[in-house]
Amino acid sequence: MTVSTAPEPDLSTWPTGRLLAVAARLVEQRWVAVLAGMGLTHAGLIALHTLREGPLPQRALAQRCQVTDQTMSRTLDRLAKAGFVTRTPDPADARRHLTRLTARGRTVHERAVRAEREDPALLGGLGDDDAFRTRLLSLIGGLSAGD
Repeated sequence: MTVSTAPEPDLSTWPTGRLLAVAARLVEQRWVAVLAGMGLTHAGLIALHTLREGPLPQRALAQRCQVTDQTMSRTLDRLAKAGFVTRTPDPADARRHLTRLTARGRTVHERAVRAEREDPALLGGLGDDDAFRTRLLSLIGGLSAGD
């Protein structure tokens, strides 16, 4: 195995947008690892978050999560296998199933939300800095307005 001897880049010379992209990737990599340790993925966490308010048919869940029915089906298969959700026949329509959180799913969702808010390693020690959050929200709002 060859070890790279290339010098580290001088990040202070990089434009802000590139720095933001690098920071986002690093945070995402850490977050993926935290979720994996809980048996979750990003998609799975979003589904659990959406289901915390009550059971939903798969199609409605897919629409709320803004994914295709097929993508949601794969996500729910993984969540059901892990014991985080159950699918039961819908009493109002026997052709469809309702997906609901299990106690285990609710617990892992709460753990993930807590980790996202409290784990200093996720944001490199930045924590929940209000001024930083305000700037990020402003940046996202400004960029979204350009769509």
